[in-house]
Amino acid sequence: MRIFMRIFYQIFLIFLFAIGLQANVDAASKRGKKAKQKIEKIVSYAKNADAMSLADAISEQENLDPAWVRAQIGAAKRLPLVIKLMSPGPVGGKKNWTVYRSRFVTSLHIDAGVAFWQANKEALQRAETEYGVPPGIVLGILGVETIYGRNTGSFRALDALATLSFDYPTEHPRREARVAYFRGELAQLLVLATQMRREPTSYKGSYAGAMGWPQFMPSSWRKHAIDFDGDGKIDLWQSQSDMVGSIANYFKAYGYKSNVVSRAGLAFQQAVVELENGEEASTQYPVDDNFFVITKYNNSYYYAAAVLDLGTAIEEKIKNANDKK
Repeated sequence: MRIFMRIFYQIFLIFLFAIGLQANVDAASKRGKKAKQKIEKIVSYAKNADAMSLADAISEQENLDPAWVRAQIGAAKRLPLVIKLMSPGPVGGKKNWTVYRSRFVTSLHIDAGVAFWQANKEALQRAETEYGVPPGIVLGILGVETIYGRNTGSFRALDALATLSFDYPTEHPRREARVAYFRGELAQLLVLATQMRREPTSYKGSYAGAMGWPQFMPSSWRKHAIDFDGDGKIDLWQSQSDMVGSIANYFKAYGYKSNVVSRAGLAFQQAVVELENGEEASTQYPVDDNFFVITKYNNSYYYAAAVLDLGTAIEEKIKNANDKK
């Protein structure tokens, strides 16, 4: 009987081992299938007829080598996350200025802004003299956009712009206009890469294709970015002077008025805009013409107000520190 039980026990152990081995094989097979599915989801635009047609149009319009343009756009990858991020949000929800402001006017933003001001006082003052844009506006933009370079985006700009050119969310109410815009930006990226002698795939930025600390789109980079440090090149990733001068130059081009002098360059007595606070009472925010110039950077009253409030908070901290000396 003992011998029989010993044999039975050994057979049982072998049976359990076989079951475990098969489970591991099944798990590995599932992992392999998932990995294969992920690989299959990476889609390029090399065989997209619409993409190749645009490539030919860009090469003719911008006088670029047709084969090179086709190769660059063909190397772009479709990014499902970009499509998701660009999709319209739920309808009916109220905006909340208090919550929105709290994301940007923080001790982290303010302290980083003060540090940037201390490192770039000369460039900020020179930009105000030459372009009429006060330091608070430049500091507010850099803080709201990327927290002074801490978050410039990790998407390849070529992939993001191609995705938004050929796979823009179909449910978006302004899809046609947005597609036209991003196709124009895709063309500008290729021209920019040619001028800077860089591979288009080397540019990284936001999911919308904005790049550098100031988050310039390719067309804005070409139109408004300047060599403010005089080193013979424009660099919105490394040269903080170029960033300062380029932002100031951008706003001057859109009509910023240097004769308006008050907190962060804003005259408060002219008008107000209403900023919703969810279910609470709305904020009546004082504005002037320069406020609407700021919305040329991002078409949102909430954005412009956050830029102004952050710039003001930074200037106040600098002033308080100077008063204590």
